[in-house]
Amino acid sequence: MASDSSDTAPISPSKEHIECKELDVDVEFGGIEARNKLERRLLLKLDLHMSMLVLIYILNFIDRNNVSAARTQLTADLHLEGPQYATLLSILYVGYIIMQVPSNMFLNYIKKPSLYMPACMVIWGVISALTGITTNFVGALLTRFFLGFIEAAFFPGAVFLISKWYKRTEIGSRLAILYCGNMISNAFGALIASGILANMDGVRAQAAWRWLFYIEGSLTVTVAIMAVFVLPDFPTTTKWLTDDERRLALKRMEEDVGVGDQLETENGGFGHGFYLAIADWKVWWIATLLIAQIIALSFTGYFPTLTATLGYNPTASLLLVAPPWIYAAIFTFMWTRHSDKTQERFFHMSISNLIGIIGSLISICTMNTAARYFSLFLMAQSNSASVLMTTWESNTFARPPSKRAVCFSLINAVQQLGSISGSYVWPTNWGPTYRYSYTIVIACNVIVITMTWIFRQHLKTLNKKLEREEQEQGIEEKGFRYVL
Repeated sequence: MASDSSDTAPISPSKEHIECKELDVDVEFGGIEARNKLERRLLLKLDLHMSMLVLIYILNFIDRNNVSAARTQLTADLHLEGPQYATLLSILYVGYIIMQVPSNMFLNYIKKPSLYMPACMVIWGVISALTGITTNFVGALLTRFFLGFIEAAFFPGAVFLISKWYKRTEIGSRLAILYCGNMISNAFGALIASGILANMDGVRAQAAWRWLFYIEGSLTVTVAIMAVFVLPDFPTTTKWLTDDERRLALKRMEEDVGVGDQLETENGGFGHGFYLAIADWKVWWIATLLIAQIIALSFTGYFPTLTATLGYNPTASLLLVAPPWIYAAIFTFMWTRHSDKTQERFFHMSISNLIGIIGSLISICTMNTAARYFSLFLMAQSNSASVLMTTWESNTFARPPSKRAVCFSLINAVQQLGSISGSYVWPTNWGPTYRYSYTIVIACNVIVITMTWIFRQHLKTLNKKLEREEQEQGIEEKGFRYVL
């Protein structure tokens, strides 16, 4: 589906044939009412099993961000100097970039996310715990690199798994719930860290920050073992579906875009999807704008540092991290649901970024405690723009599955260049005002809004082309359209 609308637009038959086909489908599942009942049951079952992804994502981010929570103690114990702390943050994303594409290609090949993801989770939990035994910068650097290398399997794999089960009108709210795991981890990860760092220093002659890594790494391994029995595989390989549920799951995806996943997977080949993805300029456009988006969200990794500028003690500063992220999770869920309902992405995404810009401007203009804390709420909600962009990706690169798997992982890998760059946007010598940092955030938000508008205009042109082709072929039924 690189840039040819002809690859994505299903050729619809005559109206009479469609009505006949719909009748046949309903008969296959026992009629319209029976099918609707079966579909509700299938979605409920799926949502319950998929909820495990949220818990995994919470632990994924807690293991990734516990360095931020323990920054003061860790920096002192490991004698970090200059940009070494920022390097600890950025090196994780180097592993991300290396591993994401091959990981998703492998996942599409083996079709067993219920085994693959928990196995990776066990490994990254062990690596996270091992961070607690490091005694110098090099040791911490190595654990962070390999943590990113293994954690890279989760997020693009989770997005790909969700896209194999849910239709375009359903996927936005599911991705929003997944992303809420990210925001909840920022909120409650800080709460957990505040308790451990305040109360466990010196226990068994270990520094409190080391206990933070031991405890959270062990928790990750425990949940990974549970996940094996909960996570679904793909529709063709999930064992706990009934025959009717399996046929309906496959039929739903075929109806959503016009071509079945299984047929395209068989015809695509292992490397064909990689070629389709790298040849599509839209992939690189989205990846580039997401680099800017991630830099605009770079404050996420420094949130405890920003709350510390409010002037409270370390424990209170960590506790103050939670409310903005709880608000951000609620806002993101509601905002993305509205985006799903209206099937509109650009304006929802841009409004979120504009609110983030207002938050940054407030922080630039004042050192007032209440105003700066309020600005953190406005900035935190701008994470919803990233959620909406991921949803937009899934709508834009719908088929074939082999390409879709590479698109998600390739875009997510390239955007980590923004994470690497963003790690250096908040140096200590720019604090406590961080005016230069906020200026960079604002500039990147403006770049994102501009690039998404151009992207929207291109998709709008492709939709008009699809409409003309249907009119020329005498097709009455409206086929595939890109979501704007």
